[in-house]
Amino acid sequence: MASSSSGIVAGLTVTALATVGFLAYQASASVPAGLGTPHTRSSPAVAAAKAPRDRTNPTALPAGSGTGERVVYSVDDDRVWLVGARNKVKRTFKVTPGTLDPAPGSYSVTSRSNSVTGTDGTPIEHVVRFTSVDGVVIGFSTAVGASMSTADTTTVKTGGIRESRPDGDAMWDFATIGAKVVVIR
Repeated sequence: MASSSSGIVAGLTVTALATVGFLAYQASASVPAGLGTPHTRSSPAVAAAKAPRDRTNPTALPAGSGTGERVVYSVDDDRVWLVGARNKVKRTFKVTPGTLDPAPGSYSVTSRSNSVTGTDGTPIEHVVRFTSVDGVVIGFSTAVGASMSTADTTTVKTGGIRESRPDGDAMWDFATIGAKVVVIR
């Protein structure tokens, strides 16, 4: 009796693995072209040099940060602007960058996750990804609760650009799949 039960369990296990493999293949085959692949579109409006700033208003949207609805991220200022129609800033806020910075340029949001664990081991939510550097995905996220990383960030490469909870909620609502992200100096 024991040998027939183990044969049934083995058969069910093989069937389950085959089904999961088939469903994974179907899911990957039905992803629109380019959606799962981080890519950069170079933009002549975004130069590698630091974008000009308004000296009287340091939180003002930098000139030369593109046009249209977009997320603007300054790697030098650790600041984000959510820009709506007619170049109107809906929100601006400070962020805490990971150990890797994306190159200046124009990107698109490639994927989003409601809740995952960051590369540094921190539980995060409202993850909005737009590129990768050296195989590490770069995106905006919010740490869950008062979670702090236990990883050694001198050896672990991180691409998470961390936001406060209210700012992460605003980013999540604003930056859907395909949304433009402009990275400036």
